[in-house]
Amino acid sequence: MNYQHRAAFPADFLWGASTSAYQVEGAWNEDGKGPSVVDMLSHPEGTADFRVASDHYHRFEEDVALMAEMGLKAYRFSVAWSRVIPDGDGEVNPAGLDFYRRLIDALCRQGITPIVTLYHFDLPWALEQKGGWLNRDTVEAFVRYARLLLSEFGDKVPLWLTINEQNTMILHPGAIGVPPDRELPDKKALYQQNHHMMLAQAKVFALCHDAFKGLKIGPAINTTSMYAETCKPEDAIAAHNWETLRCWSFLDVAVHGRYNALAWAYLQDRGIAPAMLPGDAGILQQGKPDFVAINYYSTATIAASRGDGNDVSPRAGDQQIMLGEAGVYRPAENPWVGKTPYGWVVDPVGLRLTLRKVCERYGLPILITENGMGAPDKLEQDGTINDDYRIAFLEAHIRQMQLAISDGVDLMGYCPWAAIDVVSTHQGYAKRYGFIYVDRGEDDLKALSRIRKRSFWWYKDVIAKNGNSEDDAQP
Repeated sequence: MNYQHRAAFPADFLWGASTSAYQVEGAWNEDGKGPSVVDMLSHPEGTADFRVASDHYHRFEEDVALMAEMGLKAYRFSVAWSRVIPDGDGEVNPAGLDFYRRLIDALCRQGITPIVTLYHFDLPWALEQKGGWLNRDTVEAFVRYARLLLSEFGDKVPLWLTINEQNTMILHPGAIGVPPDRELPDKKALYQQNHHMMLAQAKVFALCHDAFKGLKIGPAINTTSMYAETCKPEDAIAAHNWETLRCWSFLDVAVHGRYNALAWAYLQDRGIAPAMLPGDAGILQQGKPDFVAINYYSTATIAASRGDGNDVSPRAGDQQIMLGEAGVYRPAENPWVGKTPYGWVVDPVGLRLTLRKVCERYGLPILITENGMGAPDKLEQDGTINDDYRIAFLEAHIRQMQLAISDGVDLMGYCPWAAIDVVSTHQGYAKRYGFIYVDRGEDDLKALSRIRKRSFWWYKDVIAKNGNSEDDAQP
């Protein structure tokens, strides 16, 4: 649909940016922090690990000052569970709480709204050794942890996210990695973990609303749209299969408090449906989020399954590169979209489509908590980083966000990935996303200097104009 006049971004629109604790903080074992699952991962030789990362733990005041200079209205970050409760469910670490208190205070002094993610992949290692999310006790440990953070920081943090990309952890556990002494769980175990995460999330939603009036909380799922490769009806069914299993099955439980019918039929047919205790359905119904957060990077194109081994792509997959599943879907190529240097589809219009679908399904405000382009940024001899490709990527997505608002989508804000360069889970510092360059290599930490990229100045201008471009008023 074309409009004679595009809607303006709301006056209180939250122009922000995102990071996660394990990818930016470093200080992995300092000041009483316990190890997390990601701390125990092995890394390919010549690829940075998470022990220092971007050293945000020691340099957050400088980083917040740069965010303020860029004009950020919001900063979405995660708390490292094992930094505040080293073993996940025991003694609280005052030094860990103090770090986040100082970070939040620094943000508030600059007029930047803190948006806190409770859990971003980094389960405390002590809990993992007890069974992790497969152990139902982890549900109560998470609720206790959430209560601690809401009590400590609820007076200054108005917006909260529960679990980042739960669907990635379940559908693509290899994208995050496993410690060398562990193996990837089978699907039965993964969906049992998923059920326990759903229970934990619903309990935290209810806790937030009952005990911390005025705060808003929601899920954060990696969400996208699937295209059918052709007009063949079977391709349409396959695209709907995977869109439902990958996206709606997770959000339906979070928002509606019940399992999606198609997803549950799939789980039962494959013998991988989770065991549910009496009362679980009632717990899930308690979960009433105030908004839906989505991480959007790309779309996927899907063809009908052939029902054989050829459904599964031999290429390496991740949370954005589809692999296929016999009897469910087969990945296909889309000639109408581009790709990043790392093979992720570039589809700004797909963001508008995805926002419309989320709006239509759930009728809640939407916060974009990740969107961005990973690239091997180059520091030039004159000290500049000319990431025009990132500017083009983000600008195209912002224009589609504006069209989605014109479509009636209640869009709260935009927090692209990432505020500052972070260590990529698999590509280290070869793959960068930030508006702010961190001058370090994979092994050579150099001075960890912060350098403003060209996209920094561009985004500063976007925020100053509240996303409006010169042609917004043109018919």
